[in-house]
Amino acid sequence: MSSSVIEAHGLTRRFGETVALDDFDLEVARGSVHGLLGPNGAGKTTAVRILTTLQRLHTGTAIVAGHDVVREARQVRRRIGLTGQQTAVDDLLSARQNLVYFGRLFRLGKADARKRADELLAQFGLAGSAHRVPKKFSGGMRRRLDLAASMILAPDVLFLDEPTTGLDPAGRREVWEAIAGLTAGGTTVLLTTHYLDEADRLCDRISVVDHGRNVVDDTPDGLKRRMGAERLEVMATAPEALEPITAVVASVATGEPSVEPGTLTVSAFVHDPVDALVTAAAAIREQRLEVADLGLRRPTLDEAFLELVGRETA
Repeated sequence: MSSSVIEAHGLTRRFGETVALDDFDLEVARGSVHGLLGPNGAGKTTAVRILTTLQRLHTGTAIVAGHDVVREARQVRRRIGLTGQQTAVDDLLSARQNLVYFGRLFRLGKADARKRADELLAQFGLAGSAHRVPKKFSGGMRRRLDLAASMILAPDVLFLDEPTTGLDPAGRREVWEAIAGLTAGGTTVLLTTHYLDEADRLCDRISVVDHGRNVVDDTPDGLKRRMGAERLEVMATAPEALEPITAVVASVATGEPSVEPGTLTVSAFVHDPVDALVTAAAAIREQRLEVADLGLRRPTLDEAFLELVGRETA
């Protein structure tokens, strides 16, 4: 059995003169959460639609759960689940009725559909709300019910398109916990998201997509390391202290310090983080400079992402 549940090579898709995917490659390890990040129009949705057999590719090959998405589209559909940005549950049916209904659509018998509905309600922490209608649910609960509906046939691969868009922090955490539970049970998740903290929290690996290409594929920590060393940050207590603090930071920095007058913060990349911190602290004490904060900060995934694509996501 291959260690990769998704293997795509040289995918190309055009819409008239627009190239949505341009020699796109992707490998997703079995049982992992793999994130697709990129600006709007980068090709993420097109890639997902091809991998879920909703759109045909022009050139290249794609294997999902052991089946070719072109020649064996029906077999692929039997092995995957897909959850879009909008929930697909019916507000007039109870949570349990929704899941039984989806089970019947997937051609389960009545008894099997009811049994599977009860299993999923328990798995997604909704057993206590089985007889409530979704319109009375919180955003996080609705999304969990939607995820449960996509798991009726326990798919090998679950595709999630921006699953927490529009949710409050509590709802996002509920969905994160549900996704973690799915991967613990062996399901592979391919996730598109605009929330970089979400990708940092959930993903084992991340593919950064831009102009239809997979720009880089790495772990979240690996992407951060591409930014280089840690940063030394010093926050002054008064504007007049910025100049001498900048001189101190410059003495231990590997490059030109960055000064943010609005937050009274001076920062710079440093080669030896611990030595730079100790040296800077000693210099600040010797010069009797007053600081509000002094510390080291690792590059964020946001910084790594913007460095790679060169512009902000919309």
